[in-house]
Amino acid sequence: MVKAIRITETGGPEVLKLVDVDLADPGAGEVQVQHTAIGLNYIDTYFRSGLYPAPIPCGLGLEAAGVVTKVGDGVTALKTGDRVAYGSGPLGAYSEAQNAPANRVVKVPDGVSDKDAAAMMLKGMTAHYLLRRTYEVKAGDTILFHAAAGGVGLIACQWAKHLGATVIGTVGSEEKAALAKQAGADHTILYRDEDVPARVREITGGKMVPVVYDGVGKDTFEMSLNCLAPLGLLASFGNASGPVPPFDLSILNLKGSLFVTRPSLAAYTASDEDLAMTAADLFEVMAKGAVKADVRQEYALADAAQAHKDLEGRKTTGATVLIP
Repeated sequence: MVKAIRITETGGPEVLKLVDVDLADPGAGEVQVQHTAIGLNYIDTYFRSGLYPAPIPCGLGLEAAGVVTKVGDGVTALKTGDRVAYGSGPLGAYSEAQNAPANRVVKVPDGVSDKDAAAMMLKGMTAHYLLRRTYEVKAGDTILFHAAAGGVGLIACQWAKHLGATVIGTVGSEEKAALAKQAGADHTILYRDEDVPARVREITGGKMVPVVYDGVGKDTFEMSLNCLAPLGLLASFGNASGPVPPFDLSILNLKGSLFVTRPSLAAYTASDEDLAMTAADLFEVMAKGAVKADVRQEYALADAAQAHKDLEGRKTTGATVLIP
């Protein structure tokens, strides 16, 4: 028996319940991971609320780090005692231990702590695909990243600066502006108080930006389009304020033949090769010290509901982990 968070209905944070569950031995191609740290991510709230469908009852959480305690048949790349992490599921990381497909689990190199690995797998790999694949950021680019003091935002600011870009970040407070600047943002915009497109126009000398990374969704969608240069790309990768409503595609034409994509980490790491490449690139920049996890909050696993309340209430900054 292990302790795990389960939901029997969708809804607010109150539906998260800590219960005892039976954990079977890992099946063929699986490993059992004893968790030492679990990543908290905004996507977890989407499964909890029902925005993203999942079979009910179910667990939550896609990301954790720990130690391999059992190995299923056919697994040769991992062994008992290996320090590992995963960031693309299966659902159920909010638990003391879980079985996971061995080909979706990666070894954690020396020099990277369990907490940092747990905090960085999903968010760090998200930053990777956004900056290296959805739009390949190059030295000299000026980019706009919404929620720059959030978990993905702080990682992306560091990584984009490492790549030689000029980073504009939107934030909700002066405190968060300071955090974003510490992470490498060259300019910050208080989106509640300032006209974001006007400030972007001012910062760029009227050129606007080739890419906007938007994990906020409904509240920032039109604003994001208005910050783009002709032929620019909006990467709408999250729905923190709710899903983007339907819109007229002709708007993209009128604003300069713009592109919009709704990417996901699952698609960018669907193959084992892509997952291994993404994780390797992430651990490389972490080892160089170019990108740091910046774990700022820790909650006990039993306090997952409070962690969700704080996350949705925008009371958290940087990364957050749950400790079993």
